[in-house]
Parts: sequence; structure tokens; C-alpha cells
Amino acid sequence: QVHLAESGGGLVQVGDSLRLSCRASGDTSCIASMGWARQAPGKSRELVALITGDGSQIYDDSVKGRFTISHTNAEKTVVLQMNSLQPEDTAVYYCNVTTRGSGYVCDEVGPLSYYWGQGTQVTVSS
Repeated sequence: QVHLAESGGGLVQVGDSLRLSCRASGDTSCIASMGWARQAPGKSRELVALITGDGSQIYDDSVKGRFTISHTNAEKTVVLQMNSLQPEDTAVYYCNVTTRGSGYVCDEVGPLSYYWGQGTQVTVSS
């Protein structure tokens, strides 16, 4: 099992910055990716950004050029730096980790397991 602890949400004004952090613990030996998704009231959850073990990154078009995702292997932490925040960024942000296998038996091609954090609220207003 993987457990996720999130921090960094809050209430900010348009143009401000926030940094979200998510630390993974438990069986973290077979992590395939770490990332963030968000869900606004009345909308479905959508991917914001993710990063794989080799550093490859994917961003939603709405945040390209404004958000940056990074991770540290030593701390098993993923960070989302959010700049130039806009009202449409208001949502609950959820940390996500995917794994293949467990312990010392990691599977490079098998199905993924998904783990989610509790979510942290980000509110952007003028």
C-alpha cells in the first residue's frame, strides 16, 4: 500500500503563486509515476500534470507555461509549482501515484495500481 500526504493549498489572488507538495510513504519501491489532478464543483476530475521516474512530464494545455511538476527520489515527494494563478484554477487538487508490482517484485509491463491523496483546496480570487 502507498500512503500520500498533501500540503500547500490555500486562498490566493489572481497572479499569485502556490506550491503543492505530496510525500509518498509505505510500499514505494515500484512507483511508475507521480502527479496531480483537480476537480472543480460540478466538473469531473482532470489531469493537471504528471511525471515519470525518468523525468518525463505531461501537462494539461490549460496549465502549460504556468505550472511545473518535479520530484525527488530521496524524499519520494512530488511538487507542483503553480504560477500566474487564475480563477479557473480554483479546485480541489489531488495527488496521484501509480505503481506496478510491490516490494522487490516490480513489474515493468503489468497493470497499474492507483493511489490518491485526500485533496487540498486551491481558491483563486481577485
